[in-house]
Amino acid sequence: MSEMDHNPYSAPTADLSVDAALVSSPARKAERSTRLIASLIDGLLAMVAWVPLFIGVTLAEGDKRVVGIVLIVIGFLALLALLVFQLTLLSRHGQTWGKRQQGIRIVRSSGEPIGVGRILGLRIVVPAVIGAIPFVGGLFSLANILWIFGEERRCLHDHIADTIVVNV
Repeated sequence: MSEMDHNPYSAPTADLSVDAALVSSPARKAERSTRLIASLIDGLLAMVAWVPLFIGVTLAEGDKRVVGIVLIVIGFLALLALLVFQLTLLSRHGQTWGKRQQGIRIVRSSGEPIGVGRILGLRIVVPAVIGAIPFVGGLFSLANILWIFGEERRCLHDHIADTIVVNV
């Protein structure tokens, strides 16, 4: 490029290509135990959010109806806040709170960031719908989890969504 072609006010450029082999290398993939701990952390957060709702439903039937209704509202708000919080983390960083604490994140198998639509649609909704099918669903749900013990360390929902979980 000649000096006359150079524009000092143009936006900088960079090669942003991703080496898929580097992303999918065994050293870069998250360990199974790390994924399990992240899932347990996320499950614990969800359980804490559900507790007021369960207690509220129990109390709403008895003589403490007002307290029960208040707890139901608090439970719904807690679940909504957790959902928004987790989806925000997923959309910005490819992480839930548990994954963030464990230093792992979800990316496309090519190494590109993952979109919320792919997370919700292919990693959550599709496996949930298949899992709800009588007889077949239970087998699918079990296979989904056990698939992580394969050489690629990916669950079936990872294959469906074309994602991998990697160390940050």
